[in-house]
Amino acid sequence: MRERLKEIPKSLSQSGVMPLFIELIQLVFIMPRDQKEFILKFFKEKGLTQDSISIAPLPGDGSRRSFWRTRFIKEGASFIAMANPPRDRTLRRENYAYLMIGKHLHLKGLPVPEIYLHDLEHGWFILEDMGHTNLQEIVSSTKKPLPIYEKVLEHLLRLQINGAKDFDPAWCCQTKRYDYTVMRRYEAYYFRDAFLFHYLGLKKEWPELDTTFNHLAETASKADSSFFLHRDFQSRNIMVSKGNIGIIDWQGGRFGPLGYDLASLLIDPYVELTRRRVNELYENYLLLIKNFDAGLVDSFKRHFPYLAIQRNLQILGAFSYLTKIMHKGYFDAFIPKAITTLYDLLHQTGDPKLSPLKDLVGDLARVKDKKSLDNNSAGR
Repeated sequence: MRERLKEIPKSLSQSGVMPLFIELIQLVFIMPRDQKEFILKFFKEKGLTQDSISIAPLPGDGSRRSFWRTRFIKEGASFIAMANPPRDRTLRRENYAYLMIGKHLHLKGLPVPEIYLHDLEHGWFILEDMGHTNLQEIVSSTKKPLPIYEKVLEHLLRLQINGAKDFDPAWCCQTKRYDYTVMRRYEAYYFRDAFLFHYLGLKKEWPELDTTFNHLAETASKADSSFFLHRDFQSRNIMVSKGNIGIIDWQGGRFGPLGYDLASLLIDPYVELTRRRVNELYENYLLLIKNFDAGLVDSFKRHFPYLAIQRNLQILGAFSYLTKIMHKGYFDAFIPKAITTLYDLLHQTGDPKLSPLKDLVGDLARVKDKKSLDNNSAGR
């Protein structure tokens, strides 16, 4: 489909039969007429030539949103159209957060796409195009990812510090702050329900883990949470174009600790980073913090391991939900790695209060593929 729409037939553009072409777009992309008119209005305001348009759908990963890349061949311009119909209150709040947080971050000079036009009533946005390539693709195609990661770390700290300035928690669509409640309800219990129960088919209740979950959240929630938290700062949400960094999918933003987004980057299951590389990036980030405010370093080091575990619980919960409930099998392949990473993190803390969770995950970490996971769960 994408290849067939890369170029508009010359006969169509020369004849001026644009309504036919627009109806073709509407048919292929199931684009409502109102949305079509919304996009055409933007084109007209920009003075762009409508007889040289190339439109292609883009994948949305775990999102329910729809994306299209619109290129104006003659002018060399490119934009992203996004649709997230506000079918319920949750989606309305998500679109509002996307708009307000996106505008805020852009005004702070952070590398997020500019929002050119929006319609909250319908959930339509037209955005700056940040390029075709994400960090995951860059890492998989180079043997020397360190320079690009160093640049990403610099932008991350800028995002966390400058993004918090003048940030209004009323914009948030989920919670105003990443806190104890989020850690328990939306990460630990997400892991328990989506991963242990729905994905693995193990028992539904895990009272023996409650004390561990409580200790984990209590410790992690003591970290300074006065910074901006992206909450999904992983390689597929970081675009790289001509050496420049772009950050997308910020709608879950809120106040939170520094360590969580760094953990999202370092334990990212989409990329293969050696333990040596992870340690190197961690030390580089510590140096950035020290240069900003040396007083933050000790607290950061103390709480980071617990925040990383919290993030890992969220990853396993989310990937299990996407695989089992949303039937997006793409995410299934990353679950074994996330299990192994979680065990390593639990082992490295040396915290005996985490032993019940470590022992459980240790059993799972010895299983190498999904078939074995199924056999393992059937035997319990």
